[in-house]
Amino acid sequence: MEKKEIAILLDRVRRENPLVHNITNVVVTNFTANGLLALGASPVMAYAQEEVADIATVAGSLVINIGTLTPEVVESMLIAGKAANEHGVPVILDPVGAGATQYRTETARRLMEELEIAIIRGNASEIANVAGETWSIRGVDAGESSGDVFELAVSAAKKLKTVVVLTGKNDIITNGHIAYFVHNGHQMLTKVTGTGCLLTSAIGAFTAVEKNLLKAATAAVAIYGVASEIAADNCASQGPGSFQIEFLNWLYLIGGNVLIKKMSFTRVEVD
Repeated sequence: MEKKEIAILLDRVRRENPLVHNITNVVVTNFTANGLLALGASPVMAYAQEEVADIATVAGSLVINIGTLTPEVVESMLIAGKAANEHGVPVILDPVGAGATQYRTETARRLMEELEIAIIRGNASEIANVAGETWSIRGVDAGESSGDVFELAVSAAKKLKTVVVLTGKNDIITNGHIAYFVHNGHQMLTKVTGTGCLLTSAIGAFTAVEKNLLKAATAAVAIYGVASEIAADNCASQGPGSFQIEFLNWLYLIGGNVLIKKMSFTRVEVD
């Protein structure tokens, strides 16, 4: 995949303005909606069981985020996910905090089992726990864990039969056969709640306009990472509040020339 292709994909998102249906958590709803708008997508946050199927069928993608679970929300996720599957709408799962509690882990695995998940995005601990591997996690914002994250990502992609986006110091995107390492990003992303959740929804925006899931996810992660680097540089002497605003600004302002200059990723053949 060439850098130009990623720049073109960003233009497509902005031109096509895809509808991204989010069933996400209450902590990040506003930030997620604003981030999608900044990118050029059209967010809808709909949770009611009475309408989620209708919205999922007309959306470009469905993003499911288990950050703040209730039995009613889980049922909405299943209803929306099945409707999306029936109409060929890609479903992206963010298993926030999987492994932190039995309920979260079981819910994430249930969603994987009952729905056709196109892409799953999480940190190493979350991905490992969904895939049935043993990794430690503390709270819902676990940091790096010990272990071979590349091997984990590839193994999980094959086992779960989906594209895995494993985010950390270096982000790994793989379908189990081809992998991309994205080297962009900034540690300030870890100082603002919801940046991982917004990334998952950004992946949903790109998946809505690009059928090649590996390409769509890699593009979203790379663009997101570059925007975070520029934002951090522009408010280096300030704190996370300023970074959050500047980050939204650069999701909106970033263009193809800057992306081509600053993106850094490598492709690896797994088998």
